[in-house]
Amino acid sequence: MECPLCYNPKSFFFLKGLDSRTFNGCNNCKLIFIETQLLPSAQEERTRYLEHNNGMQFPGYVTFLNQAIEPALPYINATQNGLDYGCGPAPTLSVMLKNRGIACDDYDPLFFPVMPDKVYDFIFATECFEHFFYPAIELARLDKLLKPGGLLVVMTELWTTAEAFKKWHYVNDITHVSFFHQHTFNYITENYGFMQLKSKNNRIVLLKKIDNHQEN
Repeated sequence: MECPLCYNPKSFFFLKGLDSRTFNGCNNCKLIFIETQLLPSAQEERTRYLEHNNGMQFPGYVTFLNQAIEPALPYINATQNGLDYGCGPAPTLSVMLKNRGIACDDYDPLFFPVMPDKVYDFIFATECFEHFFYPAIELARLDKLLKPGGLLVVMTELWTTAEAFKKWHYVNDITHVSFFHQHTFNYITENYGFMQLKSKNNRIVLLKKIDNHQEN
């Protein structure tokens, strides 16, 4: 076993959440993850995502996504092009941005699976980091999709303590397989060439790609 983010092959802690799954925690980067054999199938993921009330017709969902858009607005503008990475079956965030005059493409491995062949000024990854089977691979892909100086907006709930994790509602979803701590994002900034910007919302992580970062 090794950590799917930092590839640490040893030094793990183990814990359970509200469901029957056992989780592994990496003592190096603090990512909590499940083992490969417990990952959901594509059909299980698709079924679960289609249960969500997502789309412009749901005011609650629009309000929810505004949590990610509002803190990003000082850093993006109508001269730029963006990507909603993991948009789900009903692209909404891209429509919200287009209504503001800001261009934004859609990508989702299950519903809009054509990977864009260009780079972007900004990328939104709202409520998808917790679905990453292999965070290191996804982060390398995001890095290549983002221009130097570009903005990566991550929306995901962060775990805080092992005790709180055991009672955490966020764990009670079979498609949630990776859980990030603030220490995890510290690791990401140090190893993937990002600088973390201030955010008033703990659920929103703003990462600026460093201009002189050398892509792998």
